Amino acid sequence: KSHCPLTIRNLSAKHARIQKVLAKRYTESHEWIDIDPSTRKAKIGISSHAAETLGEIVYVELPAVGDALAAGEPFGAIESVKAASDLVTPVSGSVAAVQARFADEPQDLGKDPEGEGSWLVEVDGVDEAQAEGLMSAEEYAAFAEDH
Repeated sequence: KSHCPLTIRNLSAKHARIQKVLAKRYTESHEWIDIDPSTRKAKIGISSHAAETLGEIVYVELPAVGDALAAGEPFGAIESVKAASDLVTPVSGSVAAVQARFADEPQDLGKDPEGEGSWLVEVDGVDEAQAEGLMSAEEYAAFAEDH
């Protein structure tokens, strides 16, 4: 009896990881979203372009865990020495976690806004289809050049 290391379960897990890598999308308001289709959770942050445009970030306002978010609506605010802007969610769901450290150390958000751990909120109950109209990294790079 031979055991094949690539079971259906292993293939499904590998496929989910591949989908997760491919799922990062961008909005016209310069947020990014990374959806994990296996858990229906999404992390949302600001793009590197937004951080560069804002300059030194001095204030970040985030929602509370448990708050309901509606796609296209503000979920917080960000302020810099240059400007203030609403943070807009591209998906609906419930806030599962927030990065409270950015409220205490807002300038840290500008250091690596798209890096691991630089998300602002994690949203639960996300329907992956809501992100279909958002831009890929390549599409966003072209968009950001003009905006």
